[in-house]
Amino acid sequence: MLTVDLVDCSSKAQVNEFVQFHYDLYKGTPEWVPPFYADIKLMLNREKHPFFEHSEGEFLIAKRGKEVVGRLAVLENKPFNLYHNSKKAQFYLFDSINDIEVSRALFVRAFDWCKKRGLNAVVGPKGLSPFDGYGVQVEGFEHRQMMTMMNYNFPYYQDLFEGMGFHKENDFISCYISRDHFTIPEKMREVARRVEERGKFRVVNFKTRREMLGWANKIGEAYNKTFVNNWEYYPLSEREIKFTVDNILTVAVPKYIKIITYNDDVVGFILGFPDISAAMQRQGGRLTPWALADFMLELKRTKFISLNGVGVLPEYHGRGGNTLLYREMEKVLLESQFVEGELTQMADTATQVRKDIITAGSKPWKNHRIFAIDL
Repeated sequence: MLTVDLVDCSSKAQVNEFVQFHYDLYKGTPEWVPPFYADIKLMLNREKHPFFEHSEGEFLIAKRGKEVVGRLAVLENKPFNLYHNSKKAQFYLFDSINDIEVSRALFVRAFDWCKKRGLNAVVGPKGLSPFDGYGVQVEGFEHRQMMTMMNYNFPYYQDLFEGMGFHKENDFISCYISRDHFTIPEKMREVARRVEERGKFRVVNFKTRREMLGWANKIGEAYNKTFVNNWEYYPLSEREIKFTVDNILTVAVPKYIKIITYNDDVVGFILGFPDISAAMQRQGGRLTPWALADFMLELKRTKFISLNGVGVLPEYHGRGGNTLLYREMEKVLLESQFVEGELTQMADTATQVRKDIITAGSKPWKNHRIFAIDL
């Protein structure tokens, strides 16, 4: 018999059961990178996660008898709805065996929750913070997941969503870049040179974590403004900005974080993260002293980098600030240990950036789809 129940987030046993299902389902999958247990458990902690300061959510678990066969989080992001004048719910942490009865039962329960709150549509996967990966993967399954900056799922997930009547809302494309083939056009390079010569735009590089931390607040404010035209945007609270920046700076290597300023105001950035997916796979989601040592070793030997968070404030696109970004991206590949990398999860709405970087020699290689359904 199939049942769907609410997870009591105050129950350690129920939280563990909800979280563990994901690890059991994907165990042995070579392209999957295990998330950190602590990060997923934090999402279920209404006292500590900043999302729950302003919004609501429930966590559902599906069982056949005593066996867990699916799970789902259904969320109401109130600032998003207020900003976009919408009444949408979002979902995240969806996992299921290849059985549409299971996924349908989870979403029927979620739809009831939404209707009671006057919500008229459901979209996702979309998480609780900006650095939670977006979408259901629909292309590029042969490539390893980029750390925890995106989701990985089995190919049958797309069939489950389409079978339940969901449709495409948006795609997030990730592009492959290599040192041998990523070259910005000479015209763009010349624009970058002239823009920097004028003195109003400046590239800020960091040598130490202390230097980087001194810019943390400005980075957070710029991050909150840069993606204002993107589909997923909503104004973050102060605590959400701090939460996001703290997460970024915890794993950041200073020399791969670059800031673009205009008259000393932060107007753009490149957030580069050495790919430690191999070490994360070895450690299986655990944060132990040995795991931390393994991560540090992998930071030094990896030849792959993720550029996740590449942007310039919209009002500076036409002034040349974006050309500085592309030039600095090229430098990261030419002047570092990395021979290849990924531009991780760019939305359909970021049309100019995608066009520019494809012109520079990158190629799309993964696609994550946001699905939606009207209630």
